[in-house]
Amino acid sequence: MPEAQSMSKAQSASETEFDLVVVGAGPGGYVAAIRAAQLGMKTAIVERENLGGICLNWGCIPTKALLRSAEIYQLMKHASAFGISPGECGFDLQAIVKRSRSVSKRLSGGVAYLMKKNGISVIRGEARLAGSGRLQVSLPEQDRENADSETADRAISVEARHIILATGARARTFPGLEPDGEKIWTYREALVPDIMPKSLLVVGSGAIGIEFASFYNALGAKVTVVEMMDQVMPVEDEEISTLARKLFEKQGMSIHTGARVGDLQVLDDEVSATITRADGKSSTEIFNRVILAVGITANTENLGLEENGVKVENGSVAIDKYCRTTAPNIYAIGDVAGAPALAHKASHEAIICVEKIAGLADVHPLDRNNIPGCTYCTPQVASVGLTEKAAREAGHDLKTGKFPYQANGKAIALGETDGMIKTVFDAETGELLGAHIIGPEATELIQGYVIGKTLETTQTELMHTIFPHPTLSEMMHESVLAAYGRALHI
Repeated sequence: MPEAQSMSKAQSASETEFDLVVVGAGPGGYVAAIRAAQLGMKTAIVERENLGGICLNWGCIPTKALLRSAEIYQLMKHASAFGISPGECGFDLQAIVKRSRSVSKRLSGGVAYLMKKNGISVIRGEARLAGSGRLQVSLPEQDRENADSETADRAISVEARHIILATGARARTFPGLEPDGEKIWTYREALVPDIMPKSLLVVGSGAIGIEFASFYNALGAKVTVVEMMDQVMPVEDEEISTLARKLFEKQGMSIHTGARVGDLQVLDDEVSATITRADGKSSTEIFNRVILAVGITANTENLGLEENGVKVENGSVAIDKYCRTTAPNIYAIGDVAGAPALAHKASHEAIICVEKIAGLADVHPLDRNNIPGCTYCTPQVASVGLTEKAAREAGHDLKTGKFPYQANGKAIALGETDGMIKTVFDAETGELLGAHIIGPEATELIQGYVIGKTLETTQTELMHTIFPHPTLSEMMHESVLAAYGRALHI
């Protein structure tokens, strides 16, 4: 077995003492390892499955590959509006999935290259805290079954001055809403579908749920989304959420907010679901497949946390502003350390954590108000900072500006005019409190506002900034101008 050979080699070469060992090779873990190596630390990373973690292999990246295929399919269906005659348009689901998996494989291989380039030891296995500065690493459970008895029982002891936990999270389940891997899916099965469902129920309308709803809807499935909260995409600004729902329903989705899904019953090749709507009325509906997207659960089990003094709070590892846990020289980053469950948050925490360990001066704690959120549905949704409601509840007097895509020349030229940009400012200081975008390339545009917030910009600097023409980014400028009654093109 490659994993056993890797461990044996590390053991025989006495590669078991390190300055830093990272547990988990996702976007938090592998970035931490790279930064540590750059700073001269002897570094190892322990991974039980795939380099790149969930993000590269079963999350962020493969879903974007799927969504790109769906986007191209939709563009081809409407090509005549652009003067193009492509002929009959269809799709091959398995070819779409195959491309998605190849994208993930390529990037996971890229992480392996980066580990080698930076001299980072990769230990394949499952790690458990084993006392001060020590980890026990054994074969992953799925590999023990296929290993011989000697290999299956083998574990190595790894010593480290510092240990970073970056073990990520997994899909959450609830009683009556358990996946079976065949007809009731989590994100993993939804990424590699066995069929193109004619009807699909998506439980949950956060980023994961809405992205899958968007993908399958674009390829022709009849999609129903059930969200327990009062609005679709609950973390977004209410006005953005309202427009998103309108546009999703325009595309053919059925959306129920303030609703719940009761027990799921697997039939021959279908699933029955009882949906209780906001008005209290219930109905039982039949779907080909169901996707559960009701959140995630941190991977805190079997790590030996409590017995080693690491506090778990509300299901996540408790950390301070520099990612230190309650145990000396043990740290936690990413999903295992709590919300928001975002790859870029994990990577940023990794840098903060490692640079603090290295004793670098001027290490800045993570400012959660400056973490952007992106959802790659159609239309895309992105935001940073406070929603209008949250800003008012925080006691700010506000100036808000909005600008529609339909008034932007580049959007009209693209044939993509559904959407808007909204900015929220403190009326007294001019501080940019939040920015919210729905529409094409929203996930790319948002970074302009993220930089602005990081630099603590006000409306003055944004107004004085020259935005190129013709671009979608001009709407960012117009939204700021609109907040102060100075918009030029509406």
